[in-house]
Amino acid sequence: MRLKHSIPSMFLSGDRTVIDDSKKAGMPMEMVIGNLFKLDVWETLNILLFSVFYVLSSMADQHTGLYPIVAKSLRRIAVGKDPVDWHIHTCGMANMFAYHSLGYDDLDELQKEPQPLYFVMELLKVQQPSEYDRESWALNDEERLKTVPMLHGQGNKLFKQGRYDDATLKYKEAIMCIKNVQTKEKAWEAPWLRLEKMVNTLTLNYCQCLLRMEEYYEVIEHTTDIINQHPGAMKAFYLSGKANMEVWNEAEARDDFLRVLDLDPGMKKTIKKELAVLKMRMELKNEEDRLKYRGMFTKMAREQESLELENPDQEISEQTSPEQETNQGKQIQRKHLQSK
Repeated sequence: MRLKHSIPSMFLSGDRTVIDDSKKAGMPMEMVIGNLFKLDVWETLNILLFSVFYVLSSMADQHTGLYPIVAKSLRRIAVGKDPVDWHIHTCGMANMFAYHSLGYDDLDELQKEPQPLYFVMELLKVQQPSEYDRESWALNDEERLKTVPMLHGQGNKLFKQGRYDDATLKYKEAIMCIKNVQTKEKAWEAPWLRLEKMVNTLTLNYCQCLLRMEEYYEVIEHTTDIINQHPGAMKAFYLSGKANMEVWNEAEARDDFLRVLDLDPGMKKTIKKELAVLKMRMELKNEEDRLKYRGMFTKMAREQESLELENPDQEISEQTSPEQETNQGKQIQRKHLQSK
């Protein structure tokens, strides 16, 4: 069942500075009974809330060093973001050390110097499992993995309908479900690799949507990550080639397509067509560039010519006029007669 609270408000001991308040955020905090809570004190509070009280406060001075990480997830939920999207590849703690900041000054300060916290919770509503749809971040590992095929299928359907933006959301949610499970497995061992294969399949579907959305550089980024980890991923090379061709990376696109051919000779007809398209596009671009630069140089020459016509006195002033030549001749003649 799910408990919905209007709070928590968290206070530092002493001055009781408010750290988080879900009333101000405009979104109640939700907790699912049966899931392990990040903070042990929340487990106690929820049991007491459900069985006895409607409003309850408690002070916690142990294990609250984890609260800043939990708080970041809660703040992301409040603004409609995935609470776990910020630590895709590692756990929250490892990610914090990798980037040296949680992105909030107050949480960074609390992380450096943990203090006792007050948690105040008010119970608003209790829902049975059949009364609400659970979001992927609230599922346990088994439930997450069962959700993946459904999300995958929904993404494929949306892709076929041309709803690429909606499809990316389904693929991304499925990826996050798997990543949350994968982080608990030892890297490169069989269970981890099985999940990695699932992630790569979904990521490449995600990239196909990005291609249609003309997000070419993001496609290159994702496919490059896959290729670096799995150099035999033929589809990653193919999508990378398509993206590189769109951004005029001729050499990279050609290398990607030829690598596809090495990995799957059955793609010969398709790759031949892609290489022909690449050659034609580059020839057209080179011709366009040639005409553009020629036009640019012609324009520069005309502007220079126009500038010269607008300033005729500049050249004349540097020359000797007929009157000046006559005067200079008379002066020379007088000097000659005086010398005699």
